[in-house]
Amino acid sequence: MQRAFDSFSTGDLAEEGLVNALRSTRVFAPVLAEVTHAEITDEGLVSDKESDMALISIQAPDGRRALPVFTSVDALTSWHASARPVAADMRKTCLAAVEDDNQLIVVNPGSELTFVLRRPAVWAIAKAEEWVPSYKDAAVAAELARLVEDFPEIVDVRAEAGQGVASVTASGRTLSGGGPGPELKITLLLIAGLTQEQLNRTVASFQQRLAASSVISEKVDSVQLALAAA
Repeated sequence: MQRAFDSFSTGDLAEEGLVNALRSTRVFAPVLAEVTHAEITDEGLVSDKESDMALISIQAPDGRRALPVFTSVDALTSWHASARPVAADMRKTCLAAVEDDNQLIVVNPGSELTFVLRRPAVWAIAKAEEWVPSYKDAAVAAELARLVEDFPEIVDVRAEAGQGVASVTASGRTLSGGGPGPELKITLLLIAGLTQEQLNRTVASFQQRLAASSVISEKVDSVQLALAAA
């Protein structure tokens, strides 16, 4: 697995290549004891009577829940000394993340290279399906072209990696993947001479269609929208 991380760090392995390497990897999820029942003793002290082990969730920059996982026990204990490592293959980990309402999985937080599996990648691994980043997905490009078909104001639509796709290592190097998002940048190329009212109406209508698309909902984690003159 370290070889895949090294190849990704040097630019020899694309984001989807690292995701494919991770899908067959055993990882370690941190769990902590969670008190489920406590009593007050005669001395006025709190006594823990029952506790369960619970997966740790962290919060992504946009407020979503994320499950941290680690490729080694040492990396986990360095991140949280009190956590207990639970080993599982990545598919089972992704299934657990979905079940626990975590939309992201963060691999090796606190290390030199922290890699984020965004929601579509998590779902794809959980379902044992191939994952292609939305900014490279032909199905996403075709769906965007379909969504703008009835807009005379929109000359063309372009899809590319969003500004949040890149990740930054602890030592400051920028890598072309592994970021938390926005994942997909959609640029609408518009005819010249639109009034502000026409522009607002066009953008609002497109956003409604985008939100209603099952293809976009399944394959795209997060979107940034840009406008440009044709």
